[in-house]
Amino acid sequence: MSLFDILTGKARREEEARLAAIAEAEAQAEKERKAEERKAKKEAKKAEEAKKAAEEKTKKLDPKAQATAAGEPYVSVLSMELDPENPGNGAFELDWNDKFLAQLVRAGYQRKPNEEESVIVDRWFQDVCRNIIMENFEQEMADPEKRAANQPIQRRDLGGGKAEFS
Repeated sequence: MSLFDILTGKARREEEARLAAIAEAEAQAEKERKAEERKAKKEAKKAEEAKKAAEEKTKKLDPKAQATAAGEPYVSVLSMELDPENPGNGAFELDWNDKFLAQLVRAGYQRKPNEEESVIVDRWFQDVCRNIIMENFEQEMADPEKRAANQPIQRRDLGGGKAEFS
């Protein structure tokens, strides 16, 4: 740098211009960073709103649709019919989703390829009913008083119009 440049202040002006350019670049970078932050916050807010909307939509779904949307198995008793003359006879109407059916197939309830869904589910339901009956029977047989009441009565003819019961 020459003496002339020093006396005229050219060096100082160049340094000031260089510092101003640096400051301007830093300010521009800060603006861009803040703009990116705002954009990221907007996107995060949008994603959160979309997630909440999806959750609300799922809450409005019926239980089967909720389970299906969540990838969970679902089965429910829709109705039960009883014979008014013989309430021991009746029928159940069941509803299920594909995930439940797949669970039954994996558990071995499908016996033939391309077997109807209703046959597979009915086989499972019969199994459940059978297990309930067996559990109740086992509990009754564990109770000595009930076990004695369930013993068959034996009749032995002694002749002469007499009989022995045991």
